Amino acid sequence: MLEEAKLVVGFWLRAGNTACANNVVAFTLELLANLPKHIRLRLVRADSGFCVDPWLSLLESKNLRYIVVAKLLKPLQRLCRKGLVWQASQVPGTDVAEIWHQEIGWKDARRLVLIRHRVCEKKRPGGKKLIDVEGYTFQAFVTNLPATVDAITVWRDYNPRAGCEGVIKQLDMDFALDKLCLKKFSATEAAMSLAVMAYNLCVLFQRHLGWMTGLRRRPCASGSLPLGGSSATRADAPPSGLPCRRNKGIGGGIFTRNF
Repeated sequence: MLEEAKLVVGFWLRAGNTACANNVVAFTLELLANLPKHIRLRLVRADSGFCVDPWLSLLESKNLRYIVVAKLLKPLQRLCRKGLVWQASQVPGTDVAEIWHQEIGWKDARRLVLIRHRVCEKKRPGGKKLIDVEGYTFQAFVTNLPATVDAITVWRDYNPRAGCEGVIKQLDMDFALDKLCLKKFSATEAAMSLAVMAYNLCVLFQRHLGWMTGLRRRPCASGSLPLGGSSATRADAPPSGLPCRRNKGIGGGIFTRNF
């Protein structure tokens, strides 16, 4: 998804038991090949499901800057407990640290930015808690941004990725993406691709009319356009109460752009 434009630029339908990073390299290569030439990507953002060496290496080979959430596995947990020198940031209740870290399976070490939030000073602290480190939550990011971009700026630059969750919610509520389940996998993929295209057209139409200046509005109100799907009720449909499992693409919310 292009964060600033709120447009979905890549979509694959996959089985519901597919891991996030499965075939992510092929998906990214296809997305980059189909991207209009006038669009330049400033930054790639992704959650921890995509923090795998083949994909990070691909982004580096394409000279793309990225911020990816690192997996808080045991090596990073040990660092968070006692292996780092934390520094206070300009954000109250938030400390930062950074090191060069090589995870198991990585060919090279990469820059790792760690964020520590004091729970008592935050209304909604982000990150994860460690059982033996009370009073704090932790976040970790892998990035190839230069050292001139400090740790707290890396954290702030990643945060807009949460906007893709709103787009996914709109696709589900306004375009029935989570209810489109046909007999054949390819038919379901075609129907969902049409719903994604309809969403993009609504966004572009609103932008053309100037409705997305300032406060961004929903692409369309529920029920105002005949685009919503419904749960399958045919005899050959899945039994009632057993929704079709799916993984709605793997590129949502990870790309930002510059023109």
